[in-house]
Amino acid sequence: MADPHSPSCELAYLSAQEVISRFESGSLTSSQLVTALIERIQNIDVDGTPTSLHSIAAVHEAALSVARERDDERARGISRGALHGVPVIIKDNIEAVGLPGLAGSTSLIGRPTRDAPLVVSLKEAGAIILASTNLSEWANIRSTRSSSGWSATGGLVANPWALERSAGGSSSGTGAALAGGLSPLGIGTETDGSITCPASLNGVAGLKPTVGTVSREFVIPISPSQDSPGPMARSVDDVALLYSVLSSTSKPDSMANPRIVMSPTWMTGHPETDACFKNIVEILKITGTEVAERDFAVAGEQEGNDELHVLLSELVTSMSSYLSNRPGSGVASLQDVVDFEDRHAEIEQTYFAHELFDMALEKGGTETESYKLARERNLKWATETCLTPGLEGYDVVISPAYGPAWKTDLVTGGHPGASSPSIGAAAIAGWPIMSVPMGLIKGLPVGLCIIGRPHSEWQILEVAKKIEQLVTLPRPLWTKPTRG
Repeated sequence: MADPHSPSCELAYLSAQEVISRFESGSLTSSQLVTALIERIQNIDVDGTPTSLHSIAAVHEAALSVARERDDERARGISRGALHGVPVIIKDNIEAVGLPGLAGSTSLIGRPTRDAPLVVSLKEAGAIILASTNLSEWANIRSTRSSSGWSATGGLVANPWALERSAGGSSSGTGAALAGGLSPLGIGTETDGSITCPASLNGVAGLKPTVGTVSREFVIPISPSQDSPGPMARSVDDVALLYSVLSSTSKPDSMANPRIVMSPTWMTGHPETDACFKNIVEILKITGTEVAERDFAVAGEQEGNDELHVLLSELVTSMSSYLSNRPGSGVASLQDVVDFEDRHAEIEQTYFAHELFDMALEKGGTETESYKLARERNLKWATETCLTPGLEGYDVVISPAYGPAWKTDLVTGGHPGASSPSIGAAAIAGWPIMSVPMGLIKGLPVGLCIIGRPHSEWQILEVAKKIEQLVTLPRPLWTKPTRG
C-alpha cells in the first residue's frame, strides 16, 4: 500500500544528515519537521488509525517549543552541537524529564523521571527529545512465553513492513518508529539482541556499543554485565553521528581497512536468510574486500543456562537498587513488582505471566557463589573459547542476524524466528555488535551482524558502511494482515 500519511512522507524519511543540510540551506526548520512528525504519529501510530503501529509511548509535550528555540538559536547563528534541532526518540526504559519512563509497566505510572546522562548528552548536542518508544515490557525479561513488542502500557508494537508481524524486541518501538518514518534518530537498549533484533526485523541500522561506553544511569536495568544503550537510525552515517554524541568520540582521522572474517558455524538456519548473507559475502569479495572464513564456537546448553543464571541474578540486584532509588513512591524491589503484577494480573498478565521474575527471585542476586561461578564460566567461554581465538588476525566478524519477522501470536506466545549464535556470544562478552540491512526476503527485511573487539565501534561502522553501499531497501510496505 502507499505511505499511510502522504502529507508528511517527504520529511518523514529524511536522514539526520539530510535534515541538518536542509537546516543549513534554510529550506527546512526544526518547527516544520517536528510538526510534520507529530502529525504523522497522530495519523499512523495510535489506536483508531489504519496502521496503529503503537511504536510511540508518549510525545514530549515540549518538543515543538524546543524546536522553536532551536530555530531561534539558528537564526542568531548559535549552534548547540552536532544534533542542533534534530529530533530523537528514546526507548521508554530510559528516563527523561517530561516522558513516562515506564519500561511498559503500569507499576511505574506516576513516578517522576530524571534526565539520564545520555539524554543530557543529546540535549547538550542540540537534539530535540521528540518522544519515547514502546518496548517489550521490562525489556523482555519477564516470561519465556512473551511476545516481543507487547507491554501493559503500550499494547503490541506492529512492524510497518507487514503489520501482523513482529517488530522484534525489546527496542521494538524504536525500530518500528524509525522504519515508519516517525523520527530520523532513535535510542534503544540491548542486553542480548534488543537492538540488533528490531534493527534487523524493521530494516534499520542499530549499534550496541561496548558495555560501559554509554552511560546506563537512570536506565531501567537488567544486567550490569550486558546492558548497553545504543544508537539506531535508517542509515549507517546517522548511527555514527548519534554514536559520536553518545560516546563523546569521533571517527579516527586515519583508519586501516578492517580485516573481516565470517563463520560458517554462525548461520541462522533459515535458508533464504543465510543465502542472502552468503551472497553479500561474495559481492564483497568480487568488489575487492577480502573476507576470510573460520569456524567460531557455538554456545551449548551449559552456556545458555549460565547466561540465564547471570541475567536473572543481576536482575534481582540491579532492579531492586534502581527501583528503591527512583523518585516517588511505589514498587521498590523486584519482589514488589511481582506482587504488584499479581494484584493487577488482568492488566499485567493478560497474555503471559512473569515466571522469569519468579526464577530470578529464587536465584538470590549477585552475592551467591553460584552466580559468581556462572558468570566466570560464561565470560571465559565467550571471550577465551569463542571470540578471541575466532578474531585472531582479524578485526571484525560478520554473520547473518535474524530471519524475517515472524507473525505475532499473543495467545500462544511470541514464537521468535531464526537467529545467529553470534548475538549471544557478543552479549555475554559485552563486546560491540551492529545490525545493518542486507536485503529482503519475501518483502521482509533481514540484517547482517558485525562484531568487533571492545571499543572497535568505528571499525564496525566502517564495515557497516561497506555493506550499506551494496544494499538498497525500499520504504516499508505497510501490508495488512493476510492468511497463512
